[in-house]
Amino acid sequence: MNTSLLKNLVVIAGLTLLPALASAQDKATIAISSIKPTPTLAAGLKTSTQVDSVTGNADRVKTDATTIDTRQELNRILESLDSQLIDRVNATRKFDVVSRSDLADILKEQDLGASGNVDAKTAAQAGKLAGAKYLLVATVDDFQDYYEKAVFEGTGRSATKRVFRFSIVAKIYDSSTGKLVESANFQTGNDEFKLIQEERNYSVNNGRLSDEMMVAIARSMAEKIANHVVDIIFPAKVLIKRDNTVTINRGEGGGVAAGDVFNVYAFGEELIDPDTKETLGHEEVKVGKVRISQVNAKTSTATVLEDTGIDKGAVLRKAAQP
Repeated sequence: MNTSLLKNLVVIAGLTLLPALASAQDKATIAISSIKPTPTLAAGLKTSTQVDSVTGNADRVKTDATTIDTRQELNRILESLDSQLIDRVNATRKFDVVSRSDLADILKEQDLGASGNVDAKTAAQAGKLAGAKYLLVATVDDFQDYYEKAVFEGTGRSATKRVFRFSIVAKIYDSSTGKLVESANFQTGNDEFKLIQEERNYSVNNGRLSDEMMVAIARSMAEKIANHVVDIIFPAKVLIKRDNTVTINRGEGGGVAAGDVFNVYAFGEELIDPDTKETLGHEEVKVGKVRISQVNAKTSTATVLEDTGIDKGAVLRKAAQP
């Protein structure tokens, strides 16, 4: 074959493949705002909190005790959470994350950064200016860390417990439509606080959280938010089914772990709101249940527990814990 003709054919073939390759590598772009407390919460944070002595009839008496700097704690947790959230969203392998510095300038210009009170219209504009399909805005609406000492009347016995609450409201906006895609509340309470503390024997020095403990709390919250974001925009799906095993498009960093149980759903008819004519997604029909057996870098395998029609493209939703 003529050498010149062969070269031309190779070039044409390469050009033909370029759109397909570009499409295959495209990811949704998401901009993530800095996480801030609501103005009311920020103003109410105390530089020190005393242990309370609580009698059996709930009369509250202040006592001299260990002080907890809640303002400093929250600032350190948010400092870590800002970077942890970017890392966890990026680890899902589903998004390209817009530069935080670019987004900060945009939000500042639109006076959105301080309060986190972003409406759909301004969110769409911010997302477009940042070159992002989605905008994630997270706001802390509750943070409590203090001790209570319960004194049981008639026995003389007492018990001291730590009360810890950390709550974030996260909102996802679609900048192309200006619509709020999802709003969800994420919380860490006493039980999870204890688990985090015991996981690696994180220290609490004289009532004060160690730096590693605060980072661990931030990491736990970041994973919750990132996994929810990817579940809403890109739910886990079946890539292939062979005999009693399925492969899904979630791997390390994707919010799946060996032993997790998922319900499997097939898409049914499109759901249209009769009043607004807006599409509400598709009907989801349960067709089975699977348990994750192995988590790989980009995919995971699962064992089929129930099957009434599991097939390629079916959606997985984590099953509620019994």
